[in-house]
Amino acid sequence: MPEPERRRWRDLVERRLPEAARPDWPVHLDHCFARILLDNTCGGPWRESVGAPAWANMPLDQLGAATALGEAVLAGQTDLDWLNRRSLALRDKPPGRPRGPGGARAAPPVSLGDGDLILRRWRPGDEVALAALNADPAVMRHFPAVKDAAASRVEARSLARRFRVDGFGPWAVEVPGQGFVGFVGGARVLRVLPFPGGERPGETVEIGWRLARSAWGRGIATRAARHALADLFGRCGLDAVVAFTAEGNAASRRVMERLGMRATGGFRHPALPPDHALAPHLLYRLPAALFESERSGA
Repeated sequence: MPEPERRRWRDLVERRLPEAARPDWPVHLDHCFARILLDNTCGGPWRESVGAPAWANMPLDQLGAATALGEAVLAGQTDLDWLNRRSLALRDKPPGRPRGPGGARAAPPVSLGDGDLILRRWRPGDEVALAALNADPAVMRHFPAVKDAAASRVEARSLARRFRVDGFGPWAVEVPGQGFVGFVGGARVLRVLPFPGGERPGETVEIGWRLARSAWGRGIATRAARHALADLFGRCGLDAVVAFTAEGNAASRRVMERLGMRATGGFRHPALPPDHALAPHLLYRLPAALFESERSGA
């Protein structure tokens, strides 16, 4: 007998969504609903990261996120047509890149940065470097676990796709003489999260970072994030971004504060059991106007 989470998923895509389908919805069949929700949850064609059938093989955390996304569709908190277009774009199929809330006004550049710090688009060789970073327990100490090479490969491809699908994403960070040292940048939040705005998946953009130990203590995260924020607020026209991290992640919280972000409360991350040590998270927010005023010294 499958766990309750797996039963809820099957009931959602096999009965509830097809029964609720409206004439203006782009799909009406159970496998189409599953494709849309799973692709958006996985950040790419879902079969690249989980074997079929998804209800039996997907980790419960991811399956729960996909179920919550479907519940948001039923509640009118996210647009199924937009999610469908995004799923097709993740598969490199027409009708092309969907422009969601705060969508990019122009195509992303090849790179950002200054003389000794480069934020660039992802390359195939970055998968190996990301796997090494994700295997470091010190780097991943505020995550539930380290990631193996297969999971890192899926993550790298998902991060790279975001630029094509959303017009922005986390940039690969390169330091001359060191090469790839991690990533910094914005990502559209497709998971339902328990904070204001988080109940409407797709409408919130998070800025985040993950850097190798060799890049710690040198101000690289802050500098790179400022370049990424200037692009998000300028070219992409976003009104605000958020950032969140486990309460104990003092280093990331210091970066958020250096960027001018303001703490706006806390929440328990739904990807973790309520009693997990990493579940308590702090939320920070940065409006574009505040970033621009501090940047200009006003």
